Amino acid sequence: MNKYSKYIFHITTATTLLLGSCTKNFRDYNTNQYGATNEMLLPDYGLVVAQLQEAQKTIYCYQPAWVTQLQQNLMADIFSGYMMSPTPFRGNSNNMTYDLVDGWNVWALNPAYSSASGSIMSPISNVEVTTKTSAPDLYAMAKIIKVEAMHRVSDIFGPIMYSKYKVRSDDGGYDYDSQQEAYNNFFKDLAEAITILTPKRTEKSTPTFKNADLVYGGSYEKWLQFANTLRLRLALRIVKADAVKAKAEGEAALTHAAGILRNPGDDFSINIGATIHPLNTINEAWADIRMGAPMESILKGYNDPRLEKYFVPATDAAVAGQYKGIRQGINIDAKSRYQGYSALATLPSKIQLMTVAEALFLKAEAALRGWSGAGTAQDSYETGIKTSFAQHSITDVNTYLNDDVSKPAVYTDPKAITPGQNDVTSGQPWLSTITIKWEDADGFERKLERIITQKWISMFPEGQEAWSEFRRTGYPKLFPVVINTSGGKVSTTQFIRRVNLPPDEYLSNPKGAQRAAATLNGPDNGGTRLWWDRQ
Repeated sequence: MNKYSKYIFHITTATTLLLGSCTKNFRDYNTNQYGATNEMLLPDYGLVVAQLQEAQKTIYCYQPAWVTQLQQNLMADIFSGYMMSPTPFRGNSNNMTYDLVDGWNVWALNPAYSSASGSIMSPISNVEVTTKTSAPDLYAMAKIIKVEAMHRVSDIFGPIMYSKYKVRSDDGGYDYDSQQEAYNNFFKDLAEAITILTPKRTEKSTPTFKNADLVYGGSYEKWLQFANTLRLRLALRIVKADAVKAKAEGEAALTHAAGILRNPGDDFSINIGATIHPLNTINEAWADIRMGAPMESILKGYNDPRLEKYFVPATDAAVAGQYKGIRQGINIDAKSRYQGYSALATLPSKIQLMTVAEALFLKAEAALRGWSGAGTAQDSYETGIKTSFAQHSITDVNTYLNDDVSKPAVYTDPKAITPGQNDVTSGQPWLSTITIKWEDADGFERKLERIITQKWISMFPEGQEAWSEFRRTGYPKLFPVVINTSGGKVSTTQFIRRVNLPPDEYLSNPKGAQRAAATLNGPDNGGTRLWWDRQ
């Protein structure tokens, strides 16, 4: 293991012992870390701007890169099928083989509340209190940022501190929203923000709003469209858990006057200036991440021109010049075995959290479900592919759209310790038979698989949303782990469904954590499905 790989273990130990206040001291979760009063915040809103920017930057922590590695890369980026690590962390018993590492995974929770790398709930709660009546546009932005950030946390753990943040329970602890409660509050907050911004949609934003905005340069219209698209995303997320509410929320987004994101270039991507994208550090400097095997199978099988935009050819002698991915949960004896498989292409200095292509695929699924305002599934599906191609400066899309032959390719691993152990061959249920061209005669499930598979391709490298959609729909078809070190907690064939609450939650807030766990559909482990994750 190189020095960067070892760094994770030093950091894990250090953060557990020294920075673990995020989980060991619940006062930190529920205290204004700025110590600012309303009077201090009001004069020119300078601190409000800083707080809104901090929250945007913390949705996906990009500095330092080791936080990104623990917050998302060694979790959702891999569980989504996008990527895999060549590094056998902890003797190959780690997240990738379903032996969930609490010291890593706590960093999916820490940034939401309090950490050295930034925070979400503390600055946002300050902004909400300060601006609700005096600067409603900033209040609306805060609500939208909070939902975007915290639904990601809930989609990892389930219950979260949201509506009850800063509220002490009768036993002196702090309570969580169940995931169902959290989602109901997400919709409530989005509706409130949309109501505020709707009459402002054609207005020029205030200088303060513009200064706080790291995405759209102060455009009320685009923030409104993002809020509608986020509302549609979350509506589809709960469609199996509460179909009536899902339809109502989705149609509210689709029929709103501003609509959803639709214009090329309107992706919700955080501007990080001259900072290097953390995945570039993890991928290039540390060599700790590589292409996932499902990406190879699907992109190569479809002859997808986005393959060379996402990855670079392998350098290992056994597969030199090929695009080669690593299958998750395999036997890795040394980093050198797979380090030469395909690395990620260098990413620009922005954090992509939602693309316009995703918005169109959401609309396609809404149309498939018969929701008002969604148009036709085929039109949005094809426009989604065109938009994704345009995002990556690919011009020839018609050949791809009309391909009714190509399917995901078989996967072989010439460097497997046990020959053939990692291969995925024709006839196995993990290999999809879906082609690209829209087939109107297909049934609901094949149409849904086609939509979600293309959405999955278009969202790369945003693994958190891709993992959530895989759990919700079962698509695209991914490859199960070969080695399962969960001790029976996670089913190999059902894949990982969530991440357990960190143990320190039970130590510092035992009653609250126990009540949170009681809202789950089973034990607090990686095999229990979330509220919206229904078969």
